[in-house]
Amino acid sequence: MDAQNALAEDKVLLREDRDGVATLTLNRPAQFNALSEEMLAALQAALDDLKEDEAVRCVVLAAAGKAFCAGHDLKQMRANPRQDYYERLFAQCSRVMQGIVNLPVPVIARVHGMATAAGCQLVASCDLAVAAESATFAVSGINVGLFCSTPAVALSRNVSPKRAFDMLVTGRFISSTEALSFGLVNRVAPDAELDRAVAGLTADIRAKSPVAIRMGKAMFGRQRSMSLEEAYAYAGNVMACNMMAEDAAEGIDAFIEKRKPEWKAR
Repeated sequence: MDAQNALAEDKVLLREDRDGVATLTLNRPAQFNALSEEMLAALQAALDDLKEDEAVRCVVLAAAGKAFCAGHDLKQMRANPRQDYYERLFAQCSRVMQGIVNLPVPVIARVHGMATAAGCQLVASCDLAVAAESATFAVSGINVGLFCSTPAVALSRNVSPKRAFDMLVTGRFISSTEALSFGLVNRVAPDAELDRAVAGLTADIRAKSPVAIRMGKAMFGRQRSMSLEEAYAYAGNVMACNMMAEDAAEGIDAFIEKRKPEWKAR
C-alpha cells in the first residue's frame, strides 16, 4: 500500500472534486460508516468548506464498504453515559443535517446497502437520493429501546406522517422500492448501475444555470415553512430577482432562438 492510500484509509471522510461535483465519502467501512463524533466533525468541516466553494455545482454523499450508514456509533455512545454528552452529540448531528439542508447547492445521497437510524436521517436530509435496488432503510432505534427522535424530524419532512410513524415505532426495514413509493428516494437503479444513475442526475443539474439552481434551492427550502400567502409573495420576489440574472436572459433568448444556452455564471 502506498502512502497516499494509507492516508486515505486513515480519514473518516474523503472528498473528491470532478467537473463541479464534490463527492464526500463516509470512510468507516468496518463500522458500517457509523456517525462517530469524529465523522460528524469531519462532515461539518467539509460542509463549511463547500458552502464557500463557488466552483461546486452539486454534492454527492456516498459511502465506502458494504453499507451507506448504520446511524450513530452506539459503542461510543455507551462509553459516555452522560446526558450532557448525549445532548452535545445530538446537537452536533443536528447541525450537520441542517448544514446539508442549508448548503447552497443540491446534495444527492448515493445509497447502497443499509441506511439505518441517523443513516436514514442523512438520506432524508439530502435534497435528492438515488438508491441501489438492494438498499434497505430503517429508523430502528426503537429495537434497542431508543425512539429515533432526531431522525424523525428529517423523515417526517420526506414521507407521510403515518408512514414515518410506522417506521419509527416498528423499526422495520423497507426496501428501495418502498422507499421510492414513500418519497424517501427519487430513483432506484440496479446495483451495478448505481454510479451511472448518480452521474446522470449530476449531469442534469450541471447542465442548468448555476444561479437558478442556487436561488431555487434556497427558495424551495424557505417557502416550506411559510403560509400560502407568504410563500407566494416570497416566491414572486425571488423569481423577479432571478429574471434579472444574465442567465435568465440567456436562457430565454436561447429558447426563442432554438439553440443551447451558454450560461454566464459558473
